[in-house]
Amino acid sequence: MNEKLQPMTLGEILDRTAQIYRRNFWTFAGVSAVPVVAMFAISVPIGVVMGLMGVFKAGKPAPNTEIVGIVLVAMLIALPVLIVVSVVSQAALTKTAIGTHMGQKITVREAIKSVWPRFWRYAWIIVLLALLVGILPGAVTTIAVALLMVMERGGSFAGSLFIGFLMFLVIAAGVVYIIWRGLCYSMAFSACIVEEKTGWQSIKRANQLSRGTRWRILVMYLLVLAISVVISIISDVFLFAGIAIATALGGSKYGPVAAVVGEALNLVANFALQTLITPVSLIALVLFYFDQRVRTEGYDIELMMEQAGLTTTPATPVPQAEAEPLALPLLTPVPESPLMPSFEPGPGPDTVKE
Repeated sequence: MNEKLQPMTLGEILDRTAQIYRRNFWTFAGVSAVPVVAMFAISVPIGVVMGLMGVFKAGKPAPNTEIVGIVLVAMLIALPVLIVVSVVSQAALTKTAIGTHMGQKITVREAIKSVWPRFWRYAWIIVLLALLVGILPGAVTTIAVALLMVMERGGSFAGSLFIGFLMFLVIAAGVVYIIWRGLCYSMAFSACIVEEKTGWQSIKRANQLSRGTRWRILVMYLLVLAISVVISIISDVFLFAGIAIATALGGSKYGPVAAVVGEALNLVANFALQTLITPVSLIALVLFYFDQRVRTEGYDIELMMEQAGLTTTPATPVPQAEAEPLALPLLTPVPESPLMPSFEPGPGPDTVKE
């Protein structure tokens, strides 16, 4: 059996994830860095403009109208760019994980370039995920909490306490539902890329394949979150060090410089964190996708038969025209010849003459 396509435990999936990431580190790091680089490319010029306008100077604040204008322009520019690069990065990372898992070698340029032919399909998947996982459940939870707050006004202490408990339950249920829906649809990109399905079909396919393995996916997410928290705490050391040095220097001219350096180092550390952690969960989701197909559909056997040429696509039957009935020659009566004597049966032996 192909070791790349066989049922795996959670530990084997995590181990395989680490192997794929380690062997193709620069490719994954390069693709995952695209959104962060775009964010820096937008935020740095905006920060420079705001600095030249005196926004960061306590003694010379910029007018409120100019600040609002800068923020609006930044949002109009940054939001579409960040959406595009997020779609490209997530789809390219998934494609890279699929290719490397199947033994292919993919470069950063090839991974990003392969996304563009189906960019709108991948963007539609993100829109559907945002609606089904975040926006709609969040809206329902917010409306329910608002109604409870209205009911709570003017009530007694016991009634307010009960309404508060109900609000807590509603918010907790909303959070649990959002997490659960996210687990159900977590393999949508893998289904879309491997099976070339549309956005909605990929969502339904991911919901089908995730049955029986959602708890394992949740454990994987929790492990990745724990690693992110640890690295984030380490990166905050630079910021705290800069603040401590700035506080110790007091009114010295080097105090603000130390604070700025500490903030810059913290941003760089967060940049590295985002770049390094993002591919881990996407690689693991690709492995979960293939693992579920092997477990539930025998995908490894199907793939081996296709590679051996044992399965062929059935040809579409071509409708044939109905055969016309054979035309039989008309039988014409043969005219009697005068030379041929006519035969008339004579009386039989049993005939009695009158």
